[in-house]
Amino acid sequence: MIELIPAIDIIDGQCVRLTKGDYSQKTVYRNSPAEVAKEFEQMGFRRLHVVDLDGAKSRHIVNDEVLRAITTDTNLTVDFGGGIKTDEDIEKAFAAGAAMVTVGSIAVTQPDLFLGWLDKYGADRMILGADVRNGKVSINGWKEDSEEDLLPFLKKYTDRGVRNVLCTEISKDGTLTGPATALYERVMAEYPGLHLIASGGVSSREDIEALDRAGIPAVVFGKAIYEGRINLKELITWD
Repeated sequence: MIELIPAIDIIDGQCVRLTKGDYSQKTVYRNSPAEVAKEFEQMGFRRLHVVDLDGAKSRHIVNDEVLRAITTDTNLTVDFGGGIKTDEDIEKAFAAGAAMVTVGSIAVTQPDLFLGWLDKYGADRMILGADVRNGKVSINGWKEDSEEDLLPFLKKYTDRGVRNVLCTEISKDGTLTGPATALYERVMAEYPGLHLIASGGVSSREDIEALDRAGIPAVVFGKAIYEGRINLKELITWD
């Protein structure tokens, strides 16, 4: 069964969602991400995806204390991304309790640094972020598109031991228009051993069931939760 991963995105210490990564299209849902995390845990979730949107924009971790509050107040396995650009940033994330970190931009702009982290911390603690717009991998909080095409980009790192990949179709993110299932199927056909985490566009339980039928290992979803599109209590007991 597909792994279910609720998401918390953070700006100014609050739980928010953007649309297509546009900071001007921000909706604040809750003031306390730690409280939201506790509610997810009480429902039965065991995994959480946390994004420091301030960090992604500023190019360094900003909300590590919010991360620390989440990992202190819950037993959730938390993966954390946003603004991880230096050795100090990655150490700060792990020190604040992240079980895994998601790294995208650095894998594009400084591949040797990313590979060094992969060797130092191990593939089980690293998630390669592959955020895609018009077929190209985007960087720096989705503000820039690189020249990297998705599948060759993934090959560079799967050949070096990467097994966890978070792939967001930016045009879908925050739109509640359904996930880019065909894109994820192409990735899985090329790299069947990946633990691929689909992200972007999930609007309903039916979307998640479709990803499950397509053989996608995991899914991150956020806005559908906060907009009341998904009954989490029913979802967590879905078999």
